[in-house]
Amino acid sequence: MSLLETTEEQEAAFNRLQDGRSKVEAELGKAIIGQKSVVEQILLALISGGHCIITGAPGLAKTLLVKSVAQVFDLNFQRIQFTPDLMPADITGTEILTDTPEGRQLVFAKGPIFTNLLLADEINRTPPKTQSALLEAMQEHQVTAAGARHQLSEPFFVLATQNPVEMEGTYPLPEAQLDRFLFNVLIDYLPEADEIEVVKQTTSKDHDAINSIFSAEDIIEFQSLVRKVPVSDEVVQFAVKLAASTRPSDSNAPDFIKEWISWGAGTRAAQALVLASKALALWHSRAHVTKDDIIQLAPPVLRHRILLNYRAEAEGETVETVIQKLIESIG
Repeated sequence: MSLLETTEEQEAAFNRLQDGRSKVEAELGKAIIGQKSVVEQILLALISGGHCIITGAPGLAKTLLVKSVAQVFDLNFQRIQFTPDLMPADITGTEILTDTPEGRQLVFAKGPIFTNLLLADEINRTPPKTQSALLEAMQEHQVTAAGARHQLSEPFFVLATQNPVEMEGTYPLPEAQLDRFLFNVLIDYLPEADEIEVVKQTTSKDHDAINSIFSAEDIIEFQSLVRKVPVSDEVVQFAVKLAASTRPSDSNAPDFIKEWISWGAGTRAAQALVLASKALALWHSRAHVTKDDIIQLAPPVLRHRILLNYRAEAEGETVETVIQKLIESIG
């Protein structure tokens, strides 16, 4: 391994990652056709220790993708269907009165959040009060209930799916919660050829079984390796400048940012750009991070951290076009 000075264990982990990369993609290909960039972004989030929110219309295999990822990495998996009547305790758990050798006592019954990979399905179908039940777990990897802290198993990921906010019965996620997601991954309709293949495959036979390639312990090692990938001060400065330039209050922000943006990305966005770019370099066996890595990952990192104002919407601008213009202006 030429990335940096490593121990034999880290060298072995690097080799396992490189040897298994194509196998992971092949196993996921048994269930997911196309969507290569979507799959790669989710894999990058896992090896960098980040959470993902996946945005797309119903019926685009978002749930199947998350479940398949759990199988490939042999992770404990739980799925919560978010609904308007879901309560925080339905996620984190609650105390119940139970008979014990010492008598009847309140015992904490763990909720589905106590897993390795939690699928928060249609997260924006439930009100913000329930959405916020995930905040502590996502940030601290723990749950506090009745004054007691309960540690979550490692690794721990939240992969949330959401429907487009224009749909009926949705509650937009608060900015504080959105900021805890490393990526906002957009999943769109497939090209016709891929869609034909999906229809043929899903109506003619069962899916082939997905084999586990890595383990939870492997992911923990990969996360450690990601943080050891070197990155130059110039690239870090570029990431920080890109994130800061989304803020209309920043003196160096372009005029169109000041005109179209109500709220820009915080420091966590720059951290996410650098960390995710390290994962991208490691995934592709490169020994360093480049500005092109930052640029490639800017859309999934920034799109949920930028809030357009009414003027931008009236002029037909979208978050995607604003990010592209920003990259061109400072690239």
